[in-house]
Amino acid sequence: MTTYIYICRLAPMKLRKSPQTSIVLAEFLHGAHDWKYGYDISRNTGLKSGTLYPILMRLAERKLLATRWETPEAGKPPRHMYKLTADGVAYAREHAPSPVRRRLAQPAFSGVKHS
Repeated sequence: MTTYIYICRLAPMKLRKSPQTSIVLAEFLHGAHDWKYGYDISRNTGLKSGTLYPILMRLAERKLLATRWETPEAGKPPRHMYKLTADGVAYAREHAPSPVRRRLAQPAFSGVKHS
């Protein structure tokens, strides 16, 4: 009997170009050199955390996003921040929807109830 052990992938997976990934890339192009918080990206794109954070993780694994932890003030938890790398900017410009075609997203968290 022969036993095979799966160790790892030999080739990296291609980045899925979903509509949600395109929306995230377009959001990063607004201030491409600025650090952004995941919460703010979620609010601006209308994507919930269960959709957004896996996209951010895939972009970071492929070196399209730089990540860092913000040094918090005393008593506040650290926050993860994201920014496009040079390769990420090029990739986003190629794959993000143009501003004309970009649909207006509903905020995931409005914070204010309207009557």
